[in-house]
Amino acid sequence: MKLLVLPGDGVGPEVTAEALRILRWFAEHRGLTLEVTERGFGLVNWERHGTLMPDETWARIEEAEAILFGAVGSLDQQAVIPPEERRKGSLLRMRKGLDLYANIRPIRLPEALLEASPLKPRVARGADFVILRELTAGMYFGTPRGVETLPDGTRRGVNTHSYTEGEIARAIRFACRLARERRGHVTSVDKANVMEAGALWREVAGRVAREEFPDVTLENMLADNCAIQIARDPRRFDVIVTDNLFGDLLSDAGGAILGSLGMLPSASVNDRGQALYEPVHGSAPDIAGEGIANPLGAILSAALLLRWSAKQPEDAAMLERAVDRALDAGARTADIAAPGEPAVSTSGMGDAVLRELSLLQGEA
Repeated sequence: MKLLVLPGDGVGPEVTAEALRILRWFAEHRGLTLEVTERGFGLVNWERHGTLMPDETWARIEEAEAILFGAVGSLDQQAVIPPEERRKGSLLRMRKGLDLYANIRPIRLPEALLEASPLKPRVARGADFVILRELTAGMYFGTPRGVETLPDGTRRGVNTHSYTEGEIARAIRFACRLARERRGHVTSVDKANVMEAGALWREVAGRVAREEFPDVTLENMLADNCAIQIARDPRRFDVIVTDNLFGDLLSDAGGAILGSLGMLPSASVNDRGQALYEPVHGSAPDIAGEGIANPLGAILSAALLLRWSAKQPEDAAMLERAVDRALDAGARTADIAAPGEPAVSTSGMGDAVLRELSLLQGEA
């Protein structure tokens, strides 16, 4: 498998290094075959080459089967870079250029992290659902967009929320196929009460589910209500499918269940077999270089890589179990440690997961 590693900015290189250590363990001990190429992405490219996205890097992105991505720099860090250059080297370009329309964000609370969750244990225990976020259309890509000056001299910002039937239908199909492998329930989230695109979303979702997936239960829910229900009763959800903007917001709300975005992985896939794997958290420039970032979002993204790109579901489950066992044994980075509880470093958490993998391998 051709794996392109893009560590990116901030804590990206630190957490990506731990995920890559894990994948190399699977190559050594479980027969995973990898052809690894690493390239700079983001601010490091700007500093070295005067561009966020050299043509050679883009060529590597287009030919990669799987991409392991770290994080992209903050708005403040990129403020000095011209807008056109920021667009050229953005994640949005990668998502759109590769048509990575299905963004899979699993949200599962390990029993060991019940105390890290801001929710009461009776509410949070057993939370296990997936948000399927449509990733290549909607508010982030619709046109017209931009900032314009009005006749009176004031400015107006414009973004367009736009979806075609085809863009909606393929997201719903993906969610329904995913639900078939889980508990058979899909919650389609929109704002059909106030948005025409939302009304179309609901109509298409109902038709696709009814005609193509009669074995899957579909319910419709307004986005604001969904945000409430994620906090009130997260266990009611199996697969949530929604548009680009709502998926962005709701998955962060789901991350609060675990007490830290550092725990959340993601996979973005297209229909040609390409995929991008990245932790949900950002570049966290305030802690970059300190060796305290939580690598579990990146490591669990590697588990998604094993499942979706390497087609090795048993290895993916093994890695997820190793993470649970490391947490059960008390390994905590600072973001998920209780007050006064000792915290391990970024590499220390990687060591803990590798230790559990070795034990599981010996038990097999």
